[in-house]
Amino acid sequence: MEPGGTKRGAGEVAAAEPRSKLPRPAPSLPTAAALYAGPFPFYRRPSQLGCFSLDAQRRYHGDARALRYYRPPANGQRPDFDLRDGYPERYRPRDEEVREGLDHLLRWLLEHRGGLEGGPGWLAGAVVTWRGHLTKLLTTPYERQEGWQLAASRFQGTLYLSEVETPAARAQRLSRPPLLRELMYMGYKFEQYMCADKPGGSPDPSGEVNTNVAFCSVLRSRLGSHPLLFSGEVDCTDPQAPSPEPPACYVELKTSKEMHSPGQWRSFYRHKLLKWWAQSFLLGVPNVVAGFRSPEGSVCSLKTFPTMQMFEHVRNDRDGWNPSVCMNFCAAFLSFAQNTVVQDDPRLVHLFSWEPGGPVTVSVHRDAPHVFLPTWYVEAMTQELPSPPP
Repeated sequence: MEPGGTKRGAGEVAAAEPRSKLPRPAPSLPTAAALYAGPFPFYRRPSQLGCFSLDAQRRYHGDARALRYYRPPANGQRPDFDLRDGYPERYRPRDEEVREGLDHLLRWLLEHRGGLEGGPGWLAGAVVTWRGHLTKLLTTPYERQEGWQLAASRFQGTLYLSEVETPAARAQRLSRPPLLRELMYMGYKFEQYMCADKPGGSPDPSGEVNTNVAFCSVLRSRLGSHPLLFSGEVDCTDPQAPSPEPPACYVELKTSKEMHSPGQWRSFYRHKLLKWWAQSFLLGVPNVVAGFRSPEGSVCSLKTFPTMQMFEHVRNDRDGWNPSVCMNFCAAFLSFAQNTVVQDDPRLVHLFSWEPGGPVTVSVHRDAPHVFLPTWYVEAMTQELPSPPP
């Protein structure tokens, strides 16, 4: 689970604010997949600008202390992983009521804004967000169940995008059934079996599973004409990777239920693999390693899915997904957002909302509870502005 998100209601409007003072919301953006077919847009190979870590208490550290090292079972050795082991007594889940927004990424940005490649002016034209938010945009043309809301503010030229938890998502989170909570634990437990804390070390599955701990990569890319600066959580690095340079050395770890029929595989390729592709492609992670689990919670097999080959599984499936559609829609949304959020004001928020089957709509809000750029960030960035020439 990536950091981010802010808690607000979908139906709130800025009633206290006279209409004349707020910019008029833009028209809506359609999301039908057929509208975004066409050539794959330009996407700059993501390059890592830096990283940060969050510790067991969710405290920020501007270093790689939380990075783990990929250590799968030796060749030919069957995985002997009990994903239920330690649940719930050795499980410390992150408090999801604490909505972090972009705060950790903004802290990194504040510390490194002076040395960004691309020069001091580059940030003014960029979009700053979490990888998880971009993943939701990529999968939107094919999503049939979960809507989303993204808050957007422009500050010193930069467009910031931060997810807002929809009322439906909040209700779902608060009523999460015990089985689903255990499945979430199993995903983290799988990482514990597959990763060591030090290069050359061995995994230690006897410890606590603490989901406060995270290693995040900060990357620069460009989609079409949109420069991007975004951060995403990384599971581990592979010391044996052909390229030692991040993000090419990173590995994404996933679990999925064991498949027994062609129909189950087809559904897996259409739905789950789309999300895996979007998440890993954006960050430039070359491989996803999946552990397939039995109903009892033990891993029966491991399979590596190279990110660049995932589309092959649905290329000839008329109900499959297409990477070009995903990226073209994301580029169209970024253009829509850039053209909609024109006023440079960190206290002005455009809320982009989407529900499956409909277009992306926009509402405009000012001040609390919608503002997501923290005062400490706005003030620090404002003080750093060079004074105008006499």
